[in-house]
Amino acid sequence: MNMAYGKMNSFIDIISTAPTKDAEGFVSKGDRVISSARAYKETRNTSARWERIISNAAFSSVTAMFRFRKIPGLTVDTTLFISDADGRYNIVSAEDVRGRGMYVEVLAEKLEGSVK
Repeated sequence: MNMAYGKMNSFIDIISTAPTKDAEGFVSKGDRVISSARAYKETRNTSARWERIISNAAFSSVTAMFRFRKIPGLTVDTTLFISDADGRYNIVSAEDVRGRGMYVEVLAEKLEGSVK
C-alpha cells in the first residue's frame, strides 16, 4: 500500500475531551486539538472490504475509515475523536497498518448532529 500525499486529501484534527489543568491549577473541560494531519478518508460503501468490516458486530456502526502517517509521541486510541470538514467522528478502532509503525488506520463512526 502506498499512501502518497495525493491520496491524503482530507485535513483532520485529532481531539481529546479529557479535562486539562492549567498552570494555576484550574481544570478546564472541552475539546483540545492534540494534532492536525493530512489523511486518506474512505466513507462506508458497498465494497467487499466494507462488508467484511461491518460484518463484525463491534464495527457495525463504523461510517468512515481514516489512514494517516503515524504521529511521533501520539498514541491514537478510542478515547480520542477525529474532526474534519464533514463533522466529528468517534474512534471505534485504531491500529498500526501492517505493523510497520508508519501509518495508523482508524475506523470511526460519525457523531450525529456534529458540526465543525
